[in-house]
Amino acid sequence: MESKADSETLDRHDRRMIAILETEGRLPVTELARRVGLSKSPCQVRLKRLVEDGYILGFRAVLDMAKIGREHVAFTEVKLSDTTEKALAAFNAAVKRIAEVEQCHMIAGPFDFLLKVRTRDIAAYRRVLGESISALPHVANTSTYVSMQAVKDGPLDALD
Repeated sequence: MESKADSETLDRHDRRMIAILETEGRLPVTELARRVGLSKSPCQVRLKRLVEDGYILGFRAVLDMAKIGREHVAFTEVKLSDTTEKALAAFNAAVKRIAEVEQCHMIAGPFDFLLKVRTRDIAAYRRVLGESISALPHVANTSTYVSMQAVKDGPLDALD
């Protein structure tokens, strides 16, 4: 969430640049500058500042998960047997080492964590669940929800 200090630091050009780059990260600086109404040099300076100040954390490719064999998506609720800070830290460190876990969110609710897990298929998911997720520190139980279709999966979907 944006703080008051952030909103005072970013002007309309910065905000427009961020909005454009969120969906088109490989856009050439000349085109970015044209779209936000700046010349190339000031646009480059602003872009460099946005990266250095941590507003832009990096640039990445959007992959076709079916083509690379990671089409299956499951959401896994995880309930821990211990939620002390030490137990949470152990769980957090261990879950980061599971490559198939694409996202991990601590949840306020009837369970403790929600994981987004990507695998080749349901059999691969079952292996990850049984061998990796269930073996994480302090895991008491899990529940799985299999995604049948991603209706929206990021800012690029807003362009369709």
